[in-house]
Amino acid sequence: MKYIILSLLSAVLLSISWPTYGIPFFIFFALVPLLIMEHDISKFSEIKRKGGTIFGLTFLCFVIWNIVTTGWLYGAKNPDGTNSLLAVVVPVLLNSLFYSFIFQCYHWYKNAQGTYFGLTFFVAVWMVWEKIHLSWEFTWPWLNLGNAFADYPQLIQWYDTFGATGGSFWILLVNVFAFYTLRIWEAGRKRKSLIINSSILVAGIALPMIISVVKYQNFDLKPIGSVNVLMLQPDLNPYTEKYSKDSLTILNDLLTLAEENSKGQIDYYIGPETSLPGFGSISETGFEHSELLNKTKEFLTEHPKSVFATGISSHRFYTDENHRSKTAYQTSQGMYVDSYNSAIQIIPNQKIEVYHKGKLVPGVEIFPYINVLKPILGNAMLDLGGTTASLGIDEERKVFGNPFNKGKLAPIICYESIYGEFVTDYVKKGANFLGIMTNDSWWGVTQGHKQLLAYAKMRAIETRREITRSANSGISAHIDVKGDVVADTFYGDKTALFAKIDLYDHQTFYTRTGDLLSRLSIFVFGFLIFYNWIKKYQNRKPQEPVKKIVIKR
Repeated sequence: MKYIILSLLSAVLLSISWPTYGIPFFIFFALVPLLIMEHDISKFSEIKRKGGTIFGLTFLCFVIWNIVTTGWLYGAKNPDGTNSLLAVVVPVLLNSLFYSFIFQCYHWYKNAQGTYFGLTFFVAVWMVWEKIHLSWEFTWPWLNLGNAFADYPQLIQWYDTFGATGGSFWILLVNVFAFYTLRIWEAGRKRKSLIINSSILVAGIALPMIISVVKYQNFDLKPIGSVNVLMLQPDLNPYTEKYSKDSLTILNDLLTLAEENSKGQIDYYIGPETSLPGFGSISETGFEHSELLNKTKEFLTEHPKSVFATGISSHRFYTDENHRSKTAYQTSQGMYVDSYNSAIQIIPNQKIEVYHKGKLVPGVEIFPYINVLKPILGNAMLDLGGTTASLGIDEERKVFGNPFNKGKLAPIICYESIYGEFVTDYVKKGANFLGIMTNDSWWGVTQGHKQLLAYAKMRAIETRREITRSANSGISAHIDVKGDVVADTFYGDKTALFAKIDLYDHQTFYTRTGDLLSRLSIFVFGFLIFYNWIKKYQNRKPQEPVKKIVIKR
């Protein structure tokens, strides 16, 4: 029972630390009960199957954490309008299994090399896991530990140096040292060592926050200019309107919203993710002949020196089968086609610029490891409201320049805004402000869209770029370079939000180096694995040579 309570305690501490309803300070001790549980079972318990017990208890902890923080996934609906249980069960179970396996690796290594090496391995393997979760096709970094402080930008200004992954490293170190302090006290009951270790622990928590507050209050980065942006929020219901309304009606509503809220010079009109065309998609080879896009150009002729950037669904057919992309799929007519979740920039008398979303939602926009899993799963992904193919992507980030001013827009599409190092690629390409185009209304009035907005604050700090966030149903927002929300909208409103956006060209240390601490952790992880192999080799007992028996006759 004691071990179950420790597992539940970690689950509670992890859950109540999470944005947007949580208090992140509990995250510094959230993993300590699990570390205590593992140590006690390994060293003192008479349980026979210790590894299996530890795995089961950590799975209990992580599944509760996942349900509490991402249970809003249940808001996703099936095509018949019912809520999709599988849409939450599969991600929750898989993510919980992944975290439990990482903790199990720590248990194995600690038993092999002892507590001190084990705790070092714990930090390294967790950081490696978070890096993997940012990169592979099952990517779901929603619960990376550094995200816990997303709603407290004043305390994480130093993310412009080490990013959200630096936040994970910080949280892990504090948890490990808190466990170490507790173990030293239990072993020796020495008051002096307790005072020293507790002081170091408090300093480890407080010092980065103090540095952050000082940076926040003394921030003096100078902009190179500014642009006027109007973020459009059409509040198009993704289930009952998006695929039933006529495409021209959808566009007319969007342009009416833009016209009614145009006061003075608007440099950028920004629409949300896949705001056009509604049902179907727009052919990229026919952009210049599209009635929807040409109508948007007509709107811009009445608003000189304005550009229109928005999300669309697009596609491209391949006439030559030998020159198709690796993501192209075959239609029932035998032709090959790529479908895209795209961002475009429209300027009268200029070629339409297009960028294809580079980070896709697993199971919905991408069939993970399709060559391996599709023969096994078949069309099962459809049960998740997902796909039996994968959308096409751009391998490199793109920036939309502007002939009328200094603005250089990073067209970030929805899910991409979770990825810190990924977003820095836009800045390296010259982006001086970030434009997030999103449609996170698939889950209704839940924590989903609120958490995604909170994560955008970290991208502003990491890159020191202002953010315009245009969301289909909200929350649309203007976020400044310190991660503060300057202005925002209500969820569910059909409205527009004006913002004067300052432009910056300074590159932060994090922009230049990315997830440096993650790469360092990969090196430490590799060294510890190699060290373990060497120790095993050294500890092998040499076999005694076979003695020859000579029989004398």
